[in-house]
Amino acid sequence: MRLILGLVLTIHCASAQQVSRKLDSLHDLSANLEALSHRVSRSVVQIFATGYALSDSTETGAAAAMITRQRATGSGVILSSDGYILTNGHVVTNARRVRVRLATEGANGHSKLEPAGKILDARVVGIDRDTDLAVLKIEKTGLDTLPLGDSDTLRQGQLVMAFGNPLGLENSVSMGIVSSVARQIKPDDFMVYIQTDAPINPGNSGGPLVDADGNVMGINTFIFSQSGGSEGLGFAIPSNIIKNVFEQLRDAGHVHRGEIGVFAQSITPPLAAALTLPQDWGVMLSDVTPDGPADKAGLKGGDIVLSLNGKTMESARQLDVNLYRYKLGDKVNVQVLRGDEKLTFPVAVSERDDDPQRFADMVDPVKNIVPQLGILGIAIDKNVAQLLPDLRRSIGVVVAARAGESPYSGDTLTLGDVIYEVNGTPVSSVEALRAALDKLTENDPLALLVERDGRLMYITMQIE
Repeated sequence: MRLILGLVLTIHCASAQQVSRKLDSLHDLSANLEALSHRVSRSVVQIFATGYALSDSTETGAAAAMITRQRATGSGVILSSDGYILTNGHVVTNARRVRVRLATEGANGHSKLEPAGKILDARVVGIDRDTDLAVLKIEKTGLDTLPLGDSDTLRQGQLVMAFGNPLGLENSVSMGIVSSVARQIKPDDFMVYIQTDAPINPGNSGGPLVDADGNVMGINTFIFSQSGGSEGLGFAIPSNIIKNVFEQLRDAGHVHRGEIGVFAQSITPPLAAALTLPQDWGVMLSDVTPDGPADKAGLKGGDIVLSLNGKTMESARQLDVNLYRYKLGDKVNVQVLRGDEKLTFPVAVSERDDDPQRFADMVDPVKNIVPQLGILGIAIDKNVAQLLPDLRRSIGVVVAARAGESPYSGDTLTLGDVIYEVNGTPVSSVEALRAALDKLTENDPLALLVERDGRLMYITMQIE
């Protein structure tokens, strides 16, 4: 009897110890999450942006572009102790005034930030529309910062935390896992995103997605939702894309996009069968630009790209995305399969000079609108001429962005077109272009002399 009683007591004590250990593990996890949250929150800010933007409205059955006053709120993360903040571009696009609320001092901490969430004016240093990233600057030093991590180390199922200001609720945090490490939203989109089920809502845009060490692995950017709120489908820009963009925006206010002078295609089973390729997946160089960096390095059309700086390339999109992290002048090692031979070539990254979006950040939605054509235009000046050194004429208006619907139908303008004449009348500014169009009646035909891809051509339009 004593033996049985002793055995029962032993089992009971062992069970109690196991429960105690489990409770200790839960307490340890809770304490670690609390400490991580407190440390990260000191570097997360709330952003308030006010400005003017174009919106479409319907009047008497016709679409019209209107200038409306807009207010936006979002989040940001301090990456530099002297006041440089990273956020999403869509949070501050077209903003006339941007303010930043610093983190409120926690009850148990001693933040270096201003107490009570002080609000400071911020300057937009630059916006990169391709990646939807922007850099702000506030006049303050000694700020707590967060480091950028290596998003290539993320794994599906890894624990992450999302910080920001959802629906204006200051300094909130949510937790989840990495659902996908490289999610492509559109088949022809160069961008890939980290997908997470950590709850993200409007207002989280621009806030950091951090790992268990407090490293910024991504910037929360958008959600998929049928209700308008979080449904477990959140997406963040990977940190390895962020790093180069942040540094270029901080230092120069804009991003020089890099390329190596190739046209890459993803290998598909039909393509591999038709060309008798040794593998039915991966990346093939279908074209190499003559005298470009890749051509000078020794790459050839038909080469199968195996890796870029040691990282396996599985698709053409992946090759383009990985080039985004390198600065102009950097050299990347491209390993290719040519026949039965594996070869490695060091290739210099050069600037892509044909990006029509590079003018979008130079326009003002009020001053540069040409409503008759549904565009934002920018007059050729010294700065624009440097970006377009081979223009056929020295005066004209560049089509920098679209701005709603145009009453004209017929031929269409494309981004990067340069308008030189309206029905034979030269135009030297946006104001002159608007004035020339205002002189036309609804029955007058319209012919614009434009330069596109180095060629002069007439674009004809009419009002139906």
